[in-house]
Amino acid sequence: MACEYSTLAHALTEALVDMTWFIDGADDDQMDLDDAVKALEGVAAVLKHLTSDQRRDLLDVLGEMAEAEAEPARREFLEAFPQDFGLIDES
Repeated sequence: MACEYSTLAHALTEALVDMTWFIDGADDDQMDLDDAVKALEGVAAVLKHLTSDQRRDLLDVLGEMAEAEAEPARREFLEAFPQDFGLIDES
């Protein structure tokens, strides 16, 4: 079943969330813990360099995805994503 996305940003955000969701939830049999940490830190490093407009766009898409998510655990992951990956300034 094909899924259509309203924007490229939405499609890429969905792919990014799917990848990080898998890595975050992987156990030792699925992925080496050190590799998982490196991969997630790599995502955070890339996101850290977004412009304020890009960050706002990503936060908007993540918010829409969280609101539409029916699975509680995934919704919680989506809601925590901005903080967990450094999209929200901790000032």
